[in-house]
Amino acid sequence: MPRRSIWKGSFVDAFLLRMKKKRDLLLNRKIWSRRSSILPEFVNCSVRIYNGKTPVRCKITEGKVGHKFGEFASTRKRRLSRTNIGPGRKRGKKFSLSAYGTKRKSDFGKT
Repeated sequence: MPRRSIWKGSFVDAFLLRMKKKRDLLLNRKIWSRRSSILPEFVNCSVRIYNGKTPVRCKITEGKVGHKFGEFASTRKRRLSRTNIGPGRKRGKKFSLSAYGTKRKSDFGKT
């Protein structure tokens, strides 16, 4: 579902419009314009889309036409779920024995 008016057309940065004429220059090219739409002329090209830190390699296919370049370069890191961390203490926290003492379970009932 397009969010932009049909009479306006899809937004494409000016430098990408110049590059679509020279298709060989688009191969392995860095793209900083995440808001630009992918045109049918870019199909079968390999580009590197900037995600805010590093460029991410992306192969343009027919299914990506009409979408924005930014949709294919995630800007967030993936976090591990709690099930993948494993049993035991939480990551990053260190427990010292001196803070909790060295009592055993059998010592608690005795005085």
